[in-house]
Amino acid sequence: MSSDPLHRYRDPSIKPSLAKIDHLVGLALCVGYILWLLPTARSLGFSRDESFYFHAARDYAQWFDLLVDAPRKAISRAEVDRLWGYNHEHPSLMKGLFALSWKLFYVKAKLFADESTAFRFPGMVFGGLGLWVTYLFGARTFNRRTGVIAALLLAFIPRPFYHAHLACFDVPVMTMWIVSIYAYWRTLQKPSFGRIVVAGLIYGLCLETKHNAWILPIVFVAHAIASQVASKRRQGISPAPFPWALVAMAVLGPLVFLGLWPWQWYDTANRVREYMQFHLHHDYYNIEYLHKNYYAPPAPISYAPVMIFATVPGITLFLFAGGFFERIRGLIRRVLADIAQLTKRNAPRGFLPHVDGAETDLLWTLAFLAPLAPFFLPATPIFGGTKHWFPAYPFLCLFAARGADLTLAACRRAFYMVPAKKMQFAEIALAALLVLPAAIVTAHSHPFGLSSYTPFVGGTRGGASLGLHRQFWGYTTQSVDSYLEPRARPGDGLFLHDTTWWAFEQMQKEHRLPAGIFGTANPDEARFAVIQHELHMNENEFNMWNVYDTPSPDYVLTQDDVPIISLWDRLHGARK
Repeated sequence: MSSDPLHRYRDPSIKPSLAKIDHLVGLALCVGYILWLLPTARSLGFSRDESFYFHAARDYAQWFDLLVDAPRKAISRAEVDRLWGYNHEHPSLMKGLFALSWKLFYVKAKLFADESTAFRFPGMVFGGLGLWVTYLFGARTFNRRTGVIAALLLAFIPRPFYHAHLACFDVPVMTMWIVSIYAYWRTLQKPSFGRIVVAGLIYGLCLETKHNAWILPIVFVAHAIASQVASKRRQGISPAPFPWALVAMAVLGPLVFLGLWPWQWYDTANRVREYMQFHLHHDYYNIEYLHKNYYAPPAPISYAPVMIFATVPGITLFLFAGGFFERIRGLIRRVLADIAQLTKRNAPRGFLPHVDGAETDLLWTLAFLAPLAPFFLPATPIFGGTKHWFPAYPFLCLFAARGADLTLAACRRAFYMVPAKKMQFAEIALAALLVLPAAIVTAHSHPFGLSSYTPFVGGTRGGASLGLHRQFWGYTTQSVDSYLEPRARPGDGLFLHDTTWWAFEQMQKEHRLPAGIFGTANPDEARFAVIQHELHMNENEFNMWNVYDTPSPDYVLTQDDVPIISLWDRLHGARK
């Protein structure tokens, strides 16, 4: 094994026969994450998008029942249009899984007490699978320690942790992004027919998860071209294998995409075009950034870097900087060595020959940068906070884990005189200390993950002072139940503000809000009114001052002293 850390890929002391252990470790990380998500889910109210997907999943569940009872009728256009027509602007994979989970685990097996947990469960599983594959990628590229640290750092990012609870698509597509790239990478290591077919099928599932998958071909094609060009100019090493996985993805990917989405079976060309146009010309939503509301393009090019800096734990970013710089430095050195070899000159001292035929450093770099690239374009909508570039985060954490591994290796060299067993214990303790701050920040963020910011910017208070968005989707209405439950009477109205009717209805159904009250969009009809604090909602708050004849709410829910949601009660005596 080379002593140079730039080329210390998978430790050869790990026997191939022990690779099964890697999947056991990955499974343990996956299950542990799900077991963390499940008991924390009930403290999260339902977001706007979730309420739509719950409704769609119930429609799809009817179709699955019909498919079993009357398959010919189920695949008819009339039934497909009736039961797959709602929310057809998004692919069907996750909503289909929401439907099956609800049908199997709530309706039939009664595994979950809340039906919303059954809807949310597939998203949690995908969150766990993301840790599993992140671990495998790190372990097979460097060593198991790197894999474990990468998976844990990914688990301990507040925004993905919040989204991993939801019946939405952002964490699932993050997982499908790294699974697709991992499957492609494995075909480069051993291009067997089975692996190539699997890579094509997995990309199809990624397409069927969310439109982020449209960016992946850029990663694969750029990597394949660079690998082929690089291998042709090098002497003494095997040429890069032809990327047959790209052919499989181009052929099998669209077939899986169309085959799993009944809505696309009829009038296919027009419906695919409609789907693409919806996302290519997506509406702008309001979002606050540095005390300014953005309603329309151009979006600020600083948005993604600032939001990453403000929401990803500082220790993760610090370790990422070390690992990313080391890998990029090595990549540049190898390119310069290749150029020297091509020109028949001696490579400068310290410039190293190439040893990784899969060009893993380049692949990781492209996979990290590609999800972020659209947010440097002025026409890209910035609604949704950080969720649209989640696919970059597994690779951010892989680079960070490499930085942690370099830190541990440096400690081992500095304390070479310490006995081996004691040193192993010290390394485990140091690795835990490197991960612990991110775990603390993430645990503290719940259940207001969209309002939380990291200590780098002063925490939640710092984010509010900087004028960064405090929340969206209206999910925090559930959090005022502690005020409503002892005071609300049957027939009282609640002004729902940014909460959808379906979300309010589901909260009542699961006893998260008093059952006897009614929701309304007119505060004049309501005894109670809530305001979810966002900059563009200030007008609604000013309206409450007039309707309730006071600027002072009766109840303010805060996180770290920052108002998250305020409630007015028409019976002013409740204020005393």
